[in-house]
Amino acid sequence: MLLHITHATCYDYAPAVTIAQHMAYLKPLNTTTQQLLSHSLEITPEPAQQTAMQDVYGNTRLFFSLQSAHSQLQVVARSMVSTLAPPRFDSVMAWDAVREHFRYSAKHAYDAAAEFVFASPYVPRHADFAAYARPSFADGTPLLLAARDLMQRIHHDFTYESQSTQVNTPALDALAQRKGVCQDFAHIMIACLRACGLPARYVSGYLLTHPAPGQERLVGSDASHAWVSVYLPDGPDTPAGARWHDFDPTNNRDGWGTPGEDYVTLAIGRDYADVSPVRGVIHGGAHHTLRVAVTVEPVAATGWSSQSQGSGQNQSQSQSQSQSPAKSSDAML
Repeated sequence: MLLHITHATCYDYAPAVTIAQHMAYLKPLNTTTQQLLSHSLEITPEPAQQTAMQDVYGNTRLFFSLQSAHSQLQVVARSMVSTLAPPRFDSVMAWDAVREHFRYSAKHAYDAAAEFVFASPYVPRHADFAAYARPSFADGTPLLLAARDLMQRIHHDFTYESQSTQVNTPALDALAQRKGVCQDFAHIMIACLRACGLPARYVSGYLLTHPAPGQERLVGSDASHAWVSVYLPDGPDTPAGARWHDFDPTNNRDGWGTPGEDYVTLAIGRDYADVSPVRGVIHGGAHHTLRVAVTVEPVAATGWSSQSQGSGQNQSQSQSQSQSPAKSSDAML
């Protein structure tokens, strides 16, 4: 499937911001189930400096600074991504065997996935997460089946309700009130898995949504999305990094490397704090408003082929300027 994503972020400031440093995670990853075909980023006003680099998890992290007064900041990312349906693979390794695999031992070989076993800023340790997870994790149950059962229980037990939580709402609060948005459900599922000693990571991205019958697709009406990735040591080991199985508790879908071909992975981390799409530090702008518009739309293969030369020209133009769903969360940014 070919998907075109436009992610527009706009901050309005009063009074004007005099100087600002920002960081953005807006470039989709190349993975076993998706390929980034094109990407452009327009920043207005023009940054005085900008530098892109890979972070420790392989995400593209862009730093940019604004050193003149401005009352508005616009960041528009456009990406074309080719996606695949997840391959089928049945893992049989028991969840408690996976837990033992990550239990510390002085002579145990290091596994990089161990970093995702520990607490993180948005995913603390708490007995309530362990208690909620317990019914899904009977002794000897394959981790794939236990994690799928946990996902299904969250999907059934929790109510998706926009504006019911904020971006910084603690996962424990969302667990208690049994409602939230995709970010909350992802954090809750990760917390439950880590409470069992299992590695789980946060995935930010997009999901292709479909308008109601008879309605046109609305530009800017989509939103960022979030789901969970669980490490299965007996999963496919080629290419590297393919041992992660993705679970979307918001929509009750899962698959190897992606919940489906209508998903686009933007970045991965321990939790939302690692992969916030746009954040920064500003001087001035005591009051500000944020507007975010996301559009995810399918592109016919013939349309992409005929547009590819033109899209390359548009990308170089935008770069030059910068140098001279299904359910998803509207609270992600």
